[in-house]
Amino acid sequence: MTRPPPTDDPGDAGLEVGEQKHAAAGLRAVTTALSMSAEQMGVRRTALTLARVNQKHGFDCPGCAWPDPEHRSVAEFCENGAKAVAEEATLRRVGRDFFAAHPISDLAGRSDFWLGQQGRLVEPMYRAPGASHYTPIGWDDAFELIADRLRALPGPDSASFYTSGRASNEAAFLYQLLVRRFGTNNLPDCSNMCHESSGAALSHSIGIGKGSVHLEDLYAADLILVVGQNPGTNHPRMLSALEKAKKNGAHIVTINPLDEAGLRRFRNPQSPIGMVAGTELADEFLQIRLSGDQALFAALAKLTVEAGAVDAAFLDQHCSEYEEYAAHLATLDWEDVLAATGLTRAEIEHLARRYRDSERVIVCWAMGLTQHRDAVATIQEITNLMLLRGNIGKPGAGLCPVRGHSNVQGDRTMGIWEKMPSSFTDALAAEFGFTPPAEHGLDAVDTIRAMRDGRVRAFVALGGNFVAATPDTDATTAAMGSLDLTVQVSTKLNRSHAICGTEALILPCLGRTERDQQASGPQVVSVEDSMGMVHVSRGRLDPPGAAVLSEVAVITRLAEALFPSTGSGQAAGRIDWPGLRGDYDRIRDHISRVVPGFEDFNARVHEPGGFALPHPPRDRREFPTATGKARFTVNPLATLAVPEGHLLLQTLRSHDQFNTTIYGLDDRYRGIKAGRRVVFVNPADLDALGFADGQYVDLVSVWSDGDRRAAGFRVVAYATARGCAAAYFPETNVLVPLDAVAHTSNTPASKSVVIRLEAAQP
Repeated sequence: MTRPPPTDDPGDAGLEVGEQKHAAAGLRAVTTALSMSAEQMGVRRTALTLARVNQKHGFDCPGCAWPDPEHRSVAEFCENGAKAVAEEATLRRVGRDFFAAHPISDLAGRSDFWLGQQGRLVEPMYRAPGASHYTPIGWDDAFELIADRLRALPGPDSASFYTSGRASNEAAFLYQLLVRRFGTNNLPDCSNMCHESSGAALSHSIGIGKGSVHLEDLYAADLILVVGQNPGTNHPRMLSALEKAKKNGAHIVTINPLDEAGLRRFRNPQSPIGMVAGTELADEFLQIRLSGDQALFAALAKLTVEAGAVDAAFLDQHCSEYEEYAAHLATLDWEDVLAATGLTRAEIEHLARRYRDSERVIVCWAMGLTQHRDAVATIQEITNLMLLRGNIGKPGAGLCPVRGHSNVQGDRTMGIWEKMPSSFTDALAAEFGFTPPAEHGLDAVDTIRAMRDGRVRAFVALGGNFVAATPDTDATTAAMGSLDLTVQVSTKLNRSHAICGTEALILPCLGRTERDQQASGPQVVSVEDSMGMVHVSRGRLDPPGAAVLSEVAVITRLAEALFPSTGSGQAAGRIDWPGLRGDYDRIRDHISRVVPGFEDFNARVHEPGGFALPHPPRDRREFPTATGKARFTVNPLATLAVPEGHLLLQTLRSHDQFNTTIYGLDDRYRGIKAGRRVVFVNPADLDALGFADGQYVDLVSVWSDGDRRAAGFRVVAYATARGCAAAYFPETNVLVPLDAVAHTSNTPASKSVVIRLEAAQP
């Protein structure tokens, strides 16, 4: 029943554009998920594998980080979760014969879809200096080569060590331990490119850079604002939670430049009636302009203060800097607000009344807010609004940044950050007997700059697809190609394997679905979801090949090669790398003594459903900020200027996509079939600019250092906000300038790129 991978790269030759859909999930989602799973895994393997996804004794979905409900269905997964599992548990294999048949130049010319469809990597591969192909290499030789090249660098800071959100807590903890033992804090990760703005804003305002709600809070909310987010594609199980909240009486308002199907009608595939009839989720839809959210939330706060609807007792007891903030709100100009948002004053005043009349409010957001120049200020404005009425630290209320990859939040908790506080590194030093570096390291954007400038000469990635995930594709590609060494620890083939250094290694690793057998027996790993719940994940499938190692095994064996116990200088300290590889309980014992909130980790993680990490603002209304209270922040409104004849572009995912992984070439909800090079533009904007639906154009981004071009996009007349456009990444990452980043967080501003359309040359 399985289907072999494609031999031809279809491109956009069969592109068709149909009607936008206004309902998500339903029978079509079920049949699509099962069909793709059967093509990759076969019918029997599909049944056995999907039955274990997100179950208490199964494995955590390798897709999004949405939390699991206490009472789970027998099919606790969504369409895109099934696709993620299918691509990991696929029976397709990529071995030495494949690499012999495909030179690196050929791989570089292939699409992201084609590369990902080829299957699982099954043995270590090496690209020698000047070689046109990858060739097999043994594990011992691979680790010795990497260790030798890293030791030969001018210093530890000449290397950068990337992490994707797929890594388990145990692997992430060991990875940051290896990197800091090596002597650098250069630990960029995928958070730098997605929710870094959330962490920066919330850390300042409430003292912890994570959301303040549990899943149960959504069920108890009176009002839920879903802002800059498309859960129907990016975390579809959220729709079930919103449906339950709706049935419990919640009023749901969506605020987004695009009217997404999943925020209109949800056809719940868990219910025969729900699958047919569906549930209208959104009570209201505000079609805001890109980059207008800061102005909207400031205006909502202004109206709340002017109505005298603040919680004076909460402000007095728990907040600081309110007077300065209130004085700033008085200066907010309504003309600026309306110009920035594209909304009417009546729409904003209506939402403000709804907010004032609601006792329990939750605001959810995703990358539609975090990837703007003023993203941190925007999220602080949301926090300001919530503080005004005490909507933090009580049931049914709080802040809900919805993370993307399945353990991206856990990786940060485990120390994957270039700026970990001294309290963490001091605990690391006490536990392992070495002195971690004190100087802050490089994040993702600064790593690219350092590669470009020759300051970073080696790049090691634990998962991910750095080249496709990062901005300014041409600059990133040139920077990566200039390196002496690139190392990719991966499950599948991706673009970062084709854009490599003078020497390059691909090291295959196990996925979540697979059995991890070590010296002490089968191992389990743990993950942290988007709401701070930690639980175990148990893979049961056979590894894809005898030569495939776990992430923990890759890290510990590299450490043994890099830090030989007989070496000179600072020895391996008290780190028993082989012992940690043999028994992951020993890793968790170390974590319990280093990472706050993980005390008695080994016992608590095996409780049904796992355990919640402490969150003082949520749990006790305690705010560990610089003032000891929740902080109001003053953020001057700076509207993004768009020249006449230009549009503001946001990059986004298609429905057949998760992050940089392309499952297929359809975007069912937006009416796109068999292609990806499309740009969505409001029909009125097309008329004003002199373009027509169906015309082919080049997208040209405007920046101070010159223009950037993405050629050959079909124009799709679409109901997006006026003055705004949208197109898929990674195809449009080339348009995002490396220096176009959010203030404070340094996150690429991929949701607010100034572009113009030019007629494509024949």
